[in-house]
Amino acid sequence: MRLRTKARLAPVALVAAAALAACSTGGGTPDDAADGEVGGKITVWSWDGTIERAVDGFEDAHPGVEVDVVNAGSSFDQYQALDNAIQAGSGVPDLVMMEYFAVPYFAIPGKLADLTPFGADELEDDFVASAWNHVTVDDGVYALPSDFGPAVMFWNQDVFAQAGITQAPATWDEYYEAAKAIRALGPDHYIAQDSNDLFFLLSLIWQAGGRPFQVDGTTVSIDFTDAGTAKAVAFWQKMIDEDLVNTEIAAWSDDWNRALNDGSLASQNMGGWLTSTLPERAPDAAGAYRVAPMPQWEAGQQVGAENGGSAFGIPEAAGNKATAYAFLEYVTHGDGLDPRVEAGAFVPSTRVLESDEFRATENPYFGGQRTGEVLADVAATTATGWQYPPFFEWARSIYEDIASPLYSSGQGTLADVLETWKKRMVEYGNEQGFEVD
Repeated sequence: MRLRTKARLAPVALVAAAALAACSTGGGTPDDAADGEVGGKITVWSWDGTIERAVDGFEDAHPGVEVDVVNAGSSFDQYQALDNAIQAGSGVPDLVMMEYFAVPYFAIPGKLADLTPFGADELEDDFVASAWNHVTVDDGVYALPSDFGPAVMFWNQDVFAQAGITQAPATWDEYYEAAKAIRALGPDHYIAQDSNDLFFLLSLIWQAGGRPFQVDGTTVSIDFTDAGTAKAVAFWQKMIDEDLVNTEIAAWSDDWNRALNDGSLASQNMGGWLTSTLPERAPDAAGAYRVAPMPQWEAGQQVGAENGGSAFGIPEAAGNKATAYAFLEYVTHGDGLDPRVEAGAFVPSTRVLESDEFRATENPYFGGQRTGEVLADVAATTATGWQYPPFFEWARSIYEDIASPLYSSGQGTLADVLETWKKRMVEYGNEQGFEVD
């Protein structure tokens, strides 16, 4: 799940794990969790409302346990609050939600507990490979995947039909041709919008085989010139240059909702989690939309990418690790998954994604399409090997300002934007104690 924010993250400040451990208020141990010796109250920080759906079942199974789920605000607000609590040595939650890219930010300096002693490493095969990749740092497991955003294309088949297109574009070349046909429908018609969407661009690069970030502990390499990245960036630059995407409508805005609703935006490449909110944003388009894999770079390929996703970790300074891990396992891997899925969560659990019930359910908004089947297939093909730098939360907060001149007045190119972004990341990362080049 992805939350938009323009806030600036506080400095990373590499803090020794031992110093952070001194903030701990004690509590359960890994052995306690393994033996089922859980108890007391835990506080869970989460902006995912489906987590609360699992609380009653967990408390019923563990008499005497109390789970308090707290929405600590946007992801940025929560990260700031967690850092502040750790530094103050009080108020640290027992379990905390974070986007995948934030896991190394908290794990590398020792702010998250390694969950391997609890047996978390034994769960690897029960999660989508790409999601598992995000929660492992070096030889440790620092969180368990909670939700996942396979990158897919939501397309309005009625609008495409008006342009003479009856099937979702299977390749990016077909997408380009479709974009021109839809653009010809009228001055307000576009195949999609992009008003500075970093996460879409990264998913495009990801699918093309680009791996611009390489992280080894505190050593970070950034390169936006590799073949996969260059191919993706050049293609999307062409789409912008030829006015084939709407660069004026901002995602999540009222204008965006209206355009999706009236069909002037014919599709949207985004995380699969949009399945649950598109009906609210475009109610008049019910029955017209379908979900398809993102177009491929070569015909016949089946390569997926990711756009958003979150996990839960246990702070090293948490007071009740045993109960926190028991609840964590319950909501991401155990029986707590079912009420969350019923409430609309898209989870990276192979048990759920491979189940007949999930795959066969017909979605009335999408014309009875088995959307779960499409999303599960894309999730299974998501390419692995992608990494985020441990200061990515700060990095994404400055991207919009860097890229704004390109989208607002056509100044520069995407390649220029990425090189400027790299320069800023290198400077910042080295200032924070990382080795970045």
